[in-house]
Amino acid sequence: MELTPFSKADIAQLIKWIDSPQLNYLWSGPVFQFPLTEAQIIDHYKQKEVIPYLCQVDGRNAGYIELFRQGGGEFRLCRVFISAPFRGQGYSHKLIDLAIHKACAEFGANKLSLAVFSQNTPAKRCYHSLGFVTTKVESGTRNFNGEIWDLEIMEKALPTSTLPASSHYLTSI
Repeated sequence: MELTPFSKADIAQLIKWIDSPQLNYLWSGPVFQFPLTEAQIIDHYKQKEVIPYLCQVDGRNAGYIELFRQGGGEFRLCRVFISAPFRGQGYSHKLIDLAIHKACAEFGANKLSLAVFSQNTPAKRCYHSLGFVTTKVESGTRNFNGEIWDLEIMEKALPTSTLPASSHYLTSI
């Protein structure tokens, strides 16, 4: 399994994966509207803080993840996704572990956070197993089809990287 920079050529794959309004909201919250479009994705990646990656398993596209630079050594993991054929095989754990390594080794991260909907039990279980802890619950802040979804903010402190932080971001879109 490896992370490769997400490119414009990967957009069609991502659009195919995000195939329902509910999956779109679970994956992106209010960031993207369904149906996902190339224009929305390109516009999102114009933000210099967004560092997108495609996950590949044996050369096959298997998932997606973003690092979002919040400032200093703090990053947020965003839009974590494993495609259906690869689910239930431990790849989400490996994907996040690879992203943590990249955040530390390439960008000098010392703290990671993420947001997950409270009812997303499999994702929360994965994040807890990687050392993330819930630091805040935002109740009633998200609404999908008339249902109120609580949002949990989770954090993980990281050891200070001994590698120099990159002064630039990969810009592949």
